[in-house]
Amino acid sequence: MPHTTDTVAPTPPRRASQFRRLRPYRKRPRGERRERRRERRHLAALLRTETVGGALLVIAAVAALVMANSPLAGAYAAARDWQIGPASLGLHLSIGEWTADGLLALFFFLAGLELKREFVVGELRDARRAAVPVAAAVGGMAVPAVVYIVVTIGEQGAHIGWAIPTATDIAFALAVLAVVGRHLPSALRTFLLTLAVVDDLLAIVVIALFYTDHVDLALLGVALIAIAAFGTLMQLRGRSGRIAGVTGWVVLPLLALVAWAAMHGSGVHATVAGVLMGFTVPVRKPRRAPRRRALDGSADQGRDGDGRSTGTAEYDAVRGASRRQAPTIADRLDRALRPLSAGVAVPLFAFFAAGVTVGGFDGLRSAFENRITIGIVAGLVVGKAVGIFAATVVTARLVRSPLLRVLGWPDLVGLAVLGGVGFTVSLLIGHLAFGGDAAHAADVQIGVATGSLVAAALAALLLGARNRHYRIREAALARGATE
Repeated sequence: MPHTTDTVAPTPPRRASQFRRLRPYRKRPRGERRERRRERRHLAALLRTETVGGALLVIAAVAALVMANSPLAGAYAAARDWQIGPASLGLHLSIGEWTADGLLALFFFLAGLELKREFVVGELRDARRAAVPVAAAVGGMAVPAVVYIVVTIGEQGAHIGWAIPTATDIAFALAVLAVVGRHLPSALRTFLLTLAVVDDLLAIVVIALFYTDHVDLALLGVALIAIAAFGTLMQLRGRSGRIAGVTGWVVLPLLALVAWAAMHGSGVHATVAGVLMGFTVPVRKPRRAPRRRALDGSADQGRDGDGRSTGTAEYDAVRGASRRQAPTIADRLDRALRPLSAGVAVPLFAFFAAGVTVGGFDGLRSAFENRITIGIVAGLVVGKAVGIFAATVVTARLVRSPLLRVLGWPDLVGLAVLGGVGFTVSLLIGHLAFGGDAAHAADVQIGVATGSLVAAALAALLLGARNRHYRIREAALARGATE
């Protein structure tokens, strides 16, 4: 029988897959990811500084003025008046209204948080220290209002704008001080910061009391309940010092959104919700500090001589936090939200609020023939300076505050003039007062821009001279110490 061998049948060729083969996921190199994180932190740190925030504010306002007086005026007006949002919830608003009522609530949330920090752990916890900036803020609102009313006597419908020159812009004023006052006493900056925060709080009270036409009590109750729930969760989180998790990322923002929407629908200006929620944030050190590095203590950050991260050291220098202090909920929220406020919210509001068609020199001349414009400029430049300086001197003498031993009379004069920089809140009040009158709205915008720029220029000259004085004195003391 012949020997047979089994032959192996050839394997059929594989059918080409009809699907495209997926490439394996490749992560970015660790060094590149670390460099990107470092760049993001650097950008956020820049946005936290008053100089950069004030510069973005000015750039946005100038860009709005240029566009509104150029061939792009039609596109600018169309973008500002374009409406978006759910009409069923009463939130079908224009882009300009979204920036004034929505984005600016974030700015006032941080203002309320800052004010609570000053009252609880800052300068305002001492009654003698708190009396002077609080009185200065009150005087800086009362005198400009009187000046405006006196100037606008006889102008029909002008009385409603009495509160426009009473506000001080925190970002703009601190930016001017940061640029020209590097050698000025630190007490000057602390005083200005406290004054501006109290001023913003009083401005919110004025908006709630005098610029609210009708109040829906049901929606106002919903807003207050949401704010109370927000505050309760914040206090619970504050005990542990942690803000992350489902509560921090989902529940708290949802409650904040409900509070804002209900406050807006109630007729009270929505920024009031931002201030009230800011007051609910705990600012004290948690009982048990979480096991994590302070603020931004990543492993790839540098360290200063005290062992703190450079991000923490910079934050302490800007916000006045004490060394070795564990980060609070307020610190974390301020650090996370301030770049968004200074880099997005406030510049967008300024961009859509400051765009007024001037009409060339004829338009400017026509605006300054109106008593509303003159009253705003006089209130910001003259009324603010007189009110802040007089209230500061009188109150400091009555309570025997040590402030007068630290700051000289020229320092207080420059500070009082700088308080006349009222941009963000002044434009907001002007929008609420004359929003339905295009002619008066243009006069308000020109008056606020002119008064703020004049006050900033005069304050820069005065404080720049004092800065040179302190710089020369520091140099003399340094030479004496070396000898």
